[in-house]
Amino acid sequence: MTFYDVPLKVESNPSENATDLLMQRVAKNPDHPLFSRQNADKSWRNVTSAEFLSDVRSAAKGLIAAGITPGQAVAIMSKTRYEWTVIDFAIWFAGAVTVPIYESSSPSQIEWILSDSDSIALFIENDEQLERVNQIRGNTPKVTNVWKIDSKEYAALNQSGESVSDEQLEKARTNAHITDLATIVYTSGTTGNPKGCELTHKSLVDHCKNAAAELPEIANDKQHSLIFLPLAHILARYVSVLCVYAGIRVGHLGDTKAVAETLPTFNPTFLLAVPRVFEKVYNGAELKAEAAGKGKIFRAAAEVAIEYSKALDTKSGPGFAIKLKHGVFDKLVYSKLRAAMGGQVKYAISGGAPLGARLGHFYRGIGLIVLEGYGLTETAAAAVIGRVSWQKIGKVGRALPGTGIKIADDGEVWLRGINVMRGYWRNEAATRDAFVEDWFRTGDIGELDEDGFLTITGRKKEILVTAGGKNVAPAPIEDPLRAHPLIGQVVVIGDAKPYIGALISLDPEMVPVWCANNGIAEKLTLAEAAKHPRIKEEITAAVAAVNTKFSTAEQIKQFEILDVELTEASGHLTPSLKIKRPKVLADFALHVERIYS
Repeated sequence: MTFYDVPLKVESNPSENATDLLMQRVAKNPDHPLFSRQNADKSWRNVTSAEFLSDVRSAAKGLIAAGITPGQAVAIMSKTRYEWTVIDFAIWFAGAVTVPIYESSSPSQIEWILSDSDSIALFIENDEQLERVNQIRGNTPKVTNVWKIDSKEYAALNQSGESVSDEQLEKARTNAHITDLATIVYTSGTTGNPKGCELTHKSLVDHCKNAAAELPEIANDKQHSLIFLPLAHILARYVSVLCVYAGIRVGHLGDTKAVAETLPTFNPTFLLAVPRVFEKVYNGAELKAEAAGKGKIFRAAAEVAIEYSKALDTKSGPGFAIKLKHGVFDKLVYSKLRAAMGGQVKYAISGGAPLGARLGHFYRGIGLIVLEGYGLTETAAAAVIGRVSWQKIGKVGRALPGTGIKIADDGEVWLRGINVMRGYWRNEAATRDAFVEDWFRTGDIGELDEDGFLTITGRKKEILVTAGGKNVAPAPIEDPLRAHPLIGQVVVIGDAKPYIGALISLDPEMVPVWCANNGIAEKLTLAEAAKHPRIKEEITAAVAAVNTKFSTAEQIKQFEILDVELTEASGHLTPSLKIKRPKVLADFALHVERIYS
């Protein structure tokens, strides 16, 4: 076995908990703007550390007045917004345990998480969510309070806490210690019911302190970031807590479709996103350039950016000719791309799936360093991340301080350290299966190089074994195909089949733009687009281009273009945008049959 351990840089006091991250921030500078909230006219107003603490204390006292006691579970189901983070910290201040629920969850998913976690209260946003909750209220009798943020109920809860003394609050706040349970975060549930991951205060406190020490370029109070990923997702939640500790000013955005119009008003210095966001930014820019008759210029600029970035990794660095081209394209193309992202963005963190070397080099070449990270819900998000001063683009980085990585004999990645969960909530069998001594078995297949940089090559349970006995990892084939503007999702298939095939869905936002750029005047529905010969020809060319990167046994021989979009609403994606492969294969069995007929 290959393994690599990184020692701790910072160790917390055993009596600390997550609330101390905020208390330390306020003590350092109470007037520092810790958040920004968007006004009705789309402008932003700052919230200081002291003001945020005041909001948290009011909500926490309200919880105590409502009967919440230390150790009890309180759930949050809401879009990403300022109140989400206030409530999260308020639950901890009350000594309780936070249970996040994706705001898009179905009634059955809500029922499972509330029941399994023993949640006794729930925060929601609006009447639409309340309607879903009311469908299962009879099956969740332990939930005695449901508070709606967008109503007088939330203000009334805060006001009810006026009877709670500061001494009572402080006693509740300091009740939990570093090894106590902080939150139960449920996995995405690609197969069956989600499992609750028990993350302790150590998973957040030590994790934040060591990440901040390791990434000083990003984790400092000069930075500001717009968070638009769901806070129910552990990556956004962890980064949100890290921002509080490091003093990074945060703006929240609950509508991901409004990201493009919001970035120039907030002007972030660093972004947190999944690879699909970076793909869409690139694809959208290319299609926009194509529509303006500047497609060739954009593609030339993209190649120069990639070449320039690759040259940065050589001993000699970029030569005179590439520097000259890069300077020209910086004025013509790169500066406009940076302006579209707010003009000040310099760093980004990408997680959830591989970004790919091409996009990594492209963004570094235009002046945006994208640090790839790797982790799971079970590891409180990033266990591994790239470094600003030491990158290997195409790899997901090195272990953070306090984390160990081991590659098992079968290639599986094992992790241990300060951020790893203590087990699955009420599921001893799953916990036993997940651990070998103190090593957590991730289920991912990967490789470690001589410098401790990790490469993820696939998911163990998703490895396809063709009828010819060839092992094929779907992700490395799917990821480059998804980078094509027309393609939304890709599901590579071929287990026990004679060759590899693929189910491909189209991107409904990009289809009309691509059609307009390619002389297709009529407005096509997705069903019409899936059958259109020009689109079929374009997808065929994209598949052929990707196939050149793989061996014959790994190449896609046949594919079907689906006439619907694969989404969370359709039941084919998890809230964190992972493919539910069994569901896809079941719902599109006829398409699979056609591929192999």
